[in-house]
Amino acid sequence: MVTVSSEFLQMWIATLFWPLTRILAFLVAAPIFSHRALPNTIRLGFGLVLTLVIIPTMPDIPPLSIFSMNGVLILTQQILIGAAMGFSLRIIFAAVEMAGHTSGMTMGLGFASFFDPQTQGQSTAIGQFLVVLSMLIFFAINGHLMAISTLADSFQSFPITADPSFRLNPYKIALWGGKIFSAGLMISLPIVTALLMANMALGILTRTAPQLNLFGIGFPITIGLGFLVLMLALPYMLQPVQRLMYESMSFMQEIAQPVTATPAN
Repeated sequence: MVTVSSEFLQMWIATLFWPLTRILAFLVAAPIFSHRALPNTIRLGFGLVLTLVIIPTMPDIPPLSIFSMNGVLILTQQILIGAAMGFSLRIIFAAVEMAGHTSGMTMGLGFASFFDPQTQGQSTAIGQFLVVLSMLIFFAINGHLMAISTLADSFQSFPITADPSFRLNPYKIALWGGKIFSAGLMISLPIVTALLMANMALGILTRTAPQLNLFGIGFPITIGLGFLVLMLALPYMLQPVQRLMYESMSFMQEIAQPVTATPAN
């Protein structure tokens, strides 16, 4: 008769449970993997298979009970690390969506907004177009494979441990969040600049010829000029979006670091 001790059973469960927690937290937070069109059962099955593949390459896991205080601490660490890595990748798509939202509002397409089930909020047509385009770029550069590889490497860089000197670096995460505004502004800058010049010209034209209907000629000009500049700028958006995605992969490897003791004076 085969007998299994409770210590061995707890160790086996912990070896599977803690890596699965980090992977599922990443899948829930990361874009594309967390899309609502993907059923939760498929996401859970993918996370389980990925965990079974990564476990043989992981460093040794501390022999602690998952119900102990240290076990709860490790569980919290895994959730935070996985969610932070997914958040760092989501920042890029949020920046692209902000660029599309800014461009659409400047073009006068603020009325062409609809409910986005992914973000649970209103989104403009230009924003959704740029997000879909960035998703295609993400798949074209094998970004999904790079993200999974970075997640697997994180168990070597940030091993599962109850060491209190191991923590996330919230300062780096906060600075990376600023990419939403800086990158979004840089991507939308050509369209916003062209439309600003067009609005200034329309303002001067309205002052010199007050009988002209500004709303009758302004909307077609701004919308047409916006689409024209967007068409001309699309080929040049490829490299900035790719660079941002590569930067997000590098940042995923640097979101956590050990706390270094400050030398005494």
